[in-house]
Amino acid sequence: MTSSTVPGDTPDQQSGAGLRADAERNRCRILAAARRLYARAGLDVSMASIAREAGVGQATLSRRFPTKDDLVAAVFAERMDAYAAAVTVALDDPDPWHGFTGYIHAVCAMQAADRGFADVLTMTFPAAKSLEARRTESYNGFLELITRAQNSGHLRDDFVSEDLVILLMANAGVIAATGDAAPDAWRRLVGHMLRSYATPGTEIPPLPEAPAPRALYRAMVRLTRTGKDIS
Repeated sequence: MTSSTVPGDTPDQQSGAGLRADAERNRCRILAAARRLYARAGLDVSMASIAREAGVGQATLSRRFPTKDDLVAAVFAERMDAYAAAVTVALDDPDPWHGFTGYIHAVCAMQAADRGFADVLTMTFPAAKSLEARRTESYNGFLELITRAQNSGHLRDDFVSEDLVILLMANAGVIAATGDAAPDAWRRLVGHMLRSYATPGTEIPPLPEAPAPRALYRAMVRLTRTGKDIS
């Protein structure tokens, strides 16, 4: 009895260099497909959907990435590197408050650029050791950033690192809810939150304009339809 394969899928039956080349092609197709789907729809996308998008069988996907954590870690490795680098840039800023606000904007912009990464920053992946190591590195740098900004007198003394997690969760929700209807709505949220973090008299960046009423209405309609599709 012969087994069927998905068009474009390679059953890994060759040997030597041919096998390695086919395996690498499949891996690249899987990663590219996962990046596209995660960016559009977040991490709720199923492994089966990714396999179909990549044009490979689920068995091939499982050989390359045995678990979803493995796939997520590979897809977002570069973005996690950029996330960690954002802390370094902020700590290099001679103005602690400017470094702090710049970091907040940078991270929230990363979320807005990729819905999948918005999810990654608000979830944990215990099996993805390299991804979690970069997250820990970023967290430790952020603790130092908080201390510097508070010592400068511009960041409230009651701001704690958990407040960043809350902001990232809220920002992920706004990004998911507004989608293309009001793509810059997250900037307004971040602007308001920075005002709440600042001490009285601290210079604060101008508050971004609120989304137009029609844009928010389209976002609300979109969110309602999405909810019906999920149920």
